[in-house]
Amino acid sequence: MLEKYLDKKFFTLFLLPFIIGSITVFSFQPFNLTFVNFIVLPIFFYLIIYIKKKSKSKFRKRPFRRNLFIFGVSFGFGFYLSGTHWISNSLTFDENFMILIPFALLLIPLFLSLFFAIVTVLIGPYLNLNFGSIFLFSSTLAVSDYLRAKILTGFPWNLWSYSLSWATEVLQILDLVGIFAFNLIIITLFMLPAILFLRINILKKIFLLGLLPLIFLILYIYGNHSINQNYRLIKLNQDKFNIKIISPNFKLNYGLSEEDIEERLKKLIRFSAPEKNSKVIFIWPEGVFSGYNFSQIYKFKKIFLENFDDKHLILFGVNNFEIETGKVFNSLVVVDNNLEILREYRKQKLVPFGEFLPFEKILSNFGLKKITEGYGSFSKGKKQNNIEIENMSILPLICYELIFPEFVQHSPQKTNLIVNISEDGWFGNSLGPYQHFAKGIFRAIEQNSYLVRSANKGISAIINNKGEVIKKLNIHESGNIDLEVPLIRSKNKNKNDLIFFILLFTYILIFKYYEKINVKK
Repeated sequence: MLEKYLDKKFFTLFLLPFIIGSITVFSFQPFNLTFVNFIVLPIFFYLIIYIKKKSKSKFRKRPFRRNLFIFGVSFGFGFYLSGTHWISNSLTFDENFMILIPFALLLIPLFLSLFFAIVTVLIGPYLNLNFGSIFLFSSTLAVSDYLRAKILTGFPWNLWSYSLSWATEVLQILDLVGIFAFNLIIITLFMLPAILFLRINILKKIFLLGLLPLIFLILYIYGNHSINQNYRLIKLNQDKFNIKIISPNFKLNYGLSEEDIEERLKKLIRFSAPEKNSKVIFIWPEGVFSGYNFSQIYKFKKIFLENFDDKHLILFGVNNFEIETGKVFNSLVVVDNNLEILREYRKQKLVPFGEFLPFEKILSNFGLKKITEGYGSFSKGKKQNNIEIENMSILPLICYELIFPEFVQHSPQKTNLIVNISEDGWFGNSLGPYQHFAKGIFRAIEQNSYLVRSANKGISAIINNKGEVIKKLNIHESGNIDLEVPLIRSKNKNKNDLIFFILLFTYILIFKYYEKINVKK
C-alpha cells in the first residue's frame, strides 16, 4: 500500500519530503524530541534511493537529477520553513517592511534549501542500500552544514547536533572534537536505524542497531564523569567575580523620546539593585537604549553617579558613533560609574538586512534600508582582543554571534568567561529565543568556560563550563540573577576543524571500501 503512494510523483518528490523536513523542528528547542531525527534521516536516505530506482520507470518523464533536486528542495524547504519562520517576525516592527513578510517567509527557506538539494543531487547516483552509503550520506550532510556555516556571512543555525542541547552529558566531547566533528558523529548515529533497510541478515541488523544505545551510553558515562570531576575543580577554584545579569523585558519600540530612555535607565537600575562597596559587574542586554547612541546616553551621567559607586562596572549594548570616519557600530561597552567607557567591543558578524543592507548603494535607491532603527547600515567591527577587566578575560558576543563556533575556536587561551548580550524581542513569541539560547550551551562547553547571557525578552542565564544551566530568567521574565562566577580557562579546547576533516576522509575511505566489495559481488 505504501508503494502505491510512493509511486505518485507529487507525493514522493514534493509532499512527503516537505512533511518529514518540517517535523524535524520538534527535535530542537523548546520541544527536544530528538528521536524524530532517528526516523526522519533514515527515511530521507531511503527515499533518495527509491527515487533513483523509480526515475528509470515511474518518474522517467523527468531527468533523474532533476527529481533529486526537487526532492532535496522540498525537504529543505520544510526543514527551514518550520525552523526559521520566526525570522519574518522582525519585519513586523516597521510597517514599511510588512509587505516583505511573505517573501521572507518563502524565499529564505527556499534559498537555504539549496544546501540539501545540491547534496542530494551530488550523492544520489552513488547511494545504495548498503553500509557504505550510510557513511557517504552522513558525511555529505555534515559537509552541507559546514558550508552553510561558512559561505557568504554564514548561518550555522539548527545543526543536527543542536537537537541534543538537553543532553549535557552526551555533549562533553565537544571541547575535544569541535562542533562540526560532533555534528558528523551525531548525524551518523541518527542514520543507524537505516540499517533496517539494508539487505543483510537479521542478526547483523540486531547487532548494528545495538551499537546505537551502546555508543550513547559510552558518551553519557564519559560526560557524567567529566561533569562530576568539574564540580570538584569548581570548588577548588579561587578565581571568581560577582556578576549580576539583568533582563528588563522592554517592549521593542522605535522612536523613543528622551523621557522614555530615562525611564528605561531607571528601570534597569531598579532591577540591578546596586549595593554600595560591593564589587560587581552588571550585565544589561543589547538594545536597551533603542535607537540612541552612546553620546546621547552620556547626558544621563548624573543618574549613573547617583546609583553606582567606583566598585561597580556596567556592561551593555549601545550604538557607538565614530566621529573620525562617520561610521556607526553595534557595540558592547563596559563603563564605570562615571559613564566613562573602559572597554568597547564592536560587533563583527552583522545580520544581513537586519543590521546592514547588502548592495546598499543599489538597494537604497528602491527605498530599502536595514530593519533596525535608523537608515544607515552598521559598520563591521574588526577582529579584536578579549575584554580584559580585573581578573576577567571576556570573550564578548553580541546577539547572534553566539551561533558562530569560530569565535570560541579563535579565542585566546586566557579566555575565562563568555558574555553574550542580545535583543530577542525581534523574534516575538516564536521558537527563535529558545533556539538562540540553546547555542550558548554548546559555546560554553566548547570553550570550557562559564557563559553569562543577558537577553531582553529572551532567555537570560548563567551556564557553567559544562553546559549546565545554573540560573536563568525565562522568556518575557523581568528581573535579575547573580552569581560569584568561577573564571575558568580552557586547557585543551578544540581550536580548528581538523578532526572534522579527518573524520570526513575516514568516512570516504569506508565508503570506497564497501563500494569495492559490492563491485566484486
